[in-house]
Amino acid sequence: MNNDVSEYKRKSYIELDVIYFWTATINKWQCLMHDDRYKDVIISSLAHLSGKGKIDVFAFVVMPNHIHLIWRMNEMNGKESAHGSFLKFTAHEFKKMQKMENLGGLASFKVEAINKNYEFWQRDSLAVPLYSKKMALQKLDYIHNNPLQERWNLAADPSDYKYSSAAFYEKGENTFPFLKHLLDEF
Repeated sequence: MNNDVSEYKRKSYIELDVIYFWTATINKWQCLMHDDRYKDVIISSLAHLSGKGKIDVFAFVVMPNHIHLIWRMNEMNGKESAHGSFLKFTAHEFKKMQKMENLGGLASFKVEAINKNYEFWQRDSLAVPLYSKKMALQKLDYIHNNPLQERWNLAADPSDYKYSSAAFYEKGENTFPFLKHLLDEF
């Protein structure tokens, strides 16, 4: 039996100082973030962690039921990983918003678990390390074109979608001060 710890790492494991393409999905693919207020929670959390120096964000898109990021974890956030803090904080905010709205949507996130009653994010987010410029540009293009997919049809041009870094790259618009340019890293 091989006791190599890396053999047991979940696919969501993220090392410090490595740039990743990262995807997190709302539990059961529910379109919780169709409402822009939920997207704003994502942006706020990214800005906060970036402002504290815990993460660098190079690209993102917030879709109705998932997010894609190109980011780097710089340091732990206390005892937990920065991406763990991100998922935990956003889930708590989503729960508060659902309780305040009292429309019955919270029940669809109910789980039978010892450590929690609700789960907003699916387990095991996808984390793919980006070691080459070619791969990074491919993922950047994928992220920015996500809102244009026929299934979503959220914008006619990537830079028209508000909850994305596309305008930063295509038009030089810095709507999100936490963004860093990916090509400065390769």
